[in-house]
Amino acid sequence: MYLVGSIYDNPEQDPLPSGPNADGELHRKWDHEWSFSGISTFAHLKHVKCLSNRNVPFDIGIIGAPFDTAVSYRPGARFGPRAIRAASARQSKARGFNARRGLNPYISPYTFLDCGDIPITPFDNALALRQMSEAFLELGSRAPALSEGDNPKPKLLTLGGDHSIALPALRALNKIYGGPIAVLHFDAHLDTWHPAKYPSSWESAQSDFNHGSMFWIASNEGLILNGSSAHAGLRTRLSGDDWEDFIDDDRQGFLRISSDDIDDMGTKGIIDAIVKRIGLNTPTYLSIDIDVIDPGLCPGTGTPEPGGWTSRELIKIIRGLEDLNVVGADIVEVAPAYDGTGEQTALTAAQLGFEILTSWVGRGISRRKNGGGNEAETIADVGDYGSERDEL
Repeated sequence: MYLVGSIYDNPEQDPLPSGPNADGELHRKWDHEWSFSGISTFAHLKHVKCLSNRNVPFDIGIIGAPFDTAVSYRPGARFGPRAIRAASARQSKARGFNARRGLNPYISPYTFLDCGDIPITPFDNALALRQMSEAFLELGSRAPALSEGDNPKPKLLTLGGDHSIALPALRALNKIYGGPIAVLHFDAHLDTWHPAKYPSSWESAQSDFNHGSMFWIASNEGLILNGSSAHAGLRTRLSGDDWEDFIDDDRQGFLRISSDDIDDMGTKGIIDAIVKRIGLNTPTYLSIDIDVIDPGLCPGTGTPEPGGWTSRELIKIIRGLEDLNVVGADIVEVAPAYDGTGEQTALTAAQLGFEILTSWVGRGISRRKNGGGNEAETIADVGDYGSERDEL
């Protein structure tokens, strides 16, 4: 029986907004989004095609690099940016307060944009490399929305894509900051391999550009600050029957922290070793290959290696590195085709992105309160961090 006055009655509709306050009323009624609604952007951020629009300044941009034709094993990371954005859906201004840091990065003096994706060709890796290099330089060279001494250029968080995207990012940062920068590299693998370590009788210059040799290329181009860079989470097999891979890595100036080292050092020991190696003023590129985490927790990746860190351990380490002068970052090798039904790999990547953004905002706010300082340090300002090349 239908009951008069039931909650299912069709209520009177409010009159359509009109007058000078109409726009405000429309925003009040319809601008809210649930975590599962809306067009998929990272953390429901405003989407602007930044590469073709210089009129909307930003301080921190999310840029997708859907590229995976430089992999040596399983492809699929071209779908990583889409998966990470979808997995970030529970992040928003309304639900973004980071209790460990006491701030909401999405409600801060800094302007965030989701800049969309670089339209990278899947047919020609040489052209793809050029496209990415130009895109990173275009975005990274702009004036930030909040122009202060501690915020000289906008920062980009790149969602990969395979790990080769770090090379064009480093080429752009080299031009922007006027010299080599440190690399903090979380990965199961070295990625400093000489291209010849991928042997084939069919050689080509283009095949040198791959997701295991991009740091070797960057080092030989003078893009990486030799002696102030670090790998963390390593557990890779090496080439041949000797230590040549490590010897070559030594020449490129990386500190090596293995996955097993966490048992003896703990997360704090790893944080301390990284800070000692890099220093707090050195312009640094943070590169996170999701395969640094054990594939039992993050299976959605192209070159899985058992014996990795947990997501909690990696997040703890990232949180402890907030004081580093990170001028750009990436999260790469998320391949959703191999992920579980719960999207655990993409969820972890989205959380890592949230922690990076929180640290950027937290560091910026702290420096503003303390009188700031210029993040665009020259290499001469770095000091003597990284004089040792020992392996942990």
